[in-house]
Amino acid sequence: MLFADDILLVDKTREGVEGKLELWRSTLESKGFRLSRSKTEYMEYNFSSNRPSEGIVTLGDQVINKSTRFRYLGSIVQSDGEIDGDIISRIQVGWLKWRNASGLLCDRNVPLKLKGKFYKMVVRPAMLYGAECWPLKEKHNTKLSVTEMRMLRWMSGFTLRDRIQNEHIREKVGVAPVEDKIRESRLRWFGHIKRRPSDDPVKRVEVLDLTCVKKGRGRPKKTWLENIRNDLSLLDLNENLTFNRTQWRKKIHVADPT
Repeated sequence: MLFADDILLVDKTREGVEGKLELWRSTLESKGFRLSRSKTEYMEYNFSSNRPSEGIVTLGDQVINKSTRFRYLGSIVQSDGEIDGDIISRIQVGWLKWRNASGLLCDRNVPLKLKGKFYKMVVRPAMLYGAECWPLKEKHNTKLSVTEMRMLRWMSGFTLRDRIQNEHIREKVGVAPVEDKIRESRLRWFGHIKRRPSDDPVKRVEVLDLTCVKKGRGRPKKTWLENIRNDLSLLDLNENLTFNRTQWRKKIHVADPT
């Protein structure tokens, strides 16, 4: 159980977090366990750059360390709401899986299609863990696409000097573009959300009202729903189709080259 000790307490105010933290501490100690003060951290997320900080968080008379990012269930959460740290982390995990299997993936006696199947089953899922919830920007798509093509070229035995187009290499290995697979997983998750009951927690998050939040200067942050709107427009889809699960899956599916 890799993440068995990952416990997350969330509240709107500092007092609420301290109250939950104290309740968690007393409950653990009543059962003979102890809460580690040194490993416990808190992170404050400001939806508005104009909002003042809530101050420090304490547990009894001890001040809890403040963090700007933390890992929860394999994903990196940042206090500024960005996903750059999570993207870098997933790319590193993908390379780790790739290097562990490099004996197979770099073997010239192994057919390219077999290498591609292994990549799709082992490397790509590790690299795209949690991708269905990412509010991706163009720079993130570029970084993931460059990483994937480096892996595919290495597997195929080609370099940039060979001047072989990416589409030709994908055809030989049988791997669809990572950007298209991310779009598929994002729309699949969107369909799951749309089919949930109105009182479901994930449904309440979708309709969360943030109109009262004061926005800072500059362009608004890229949101997940903005990605979804772009996906629906690109594929010419109507979100009402999500209630027909079979048709929705068929419309959003991206097949790997055969």
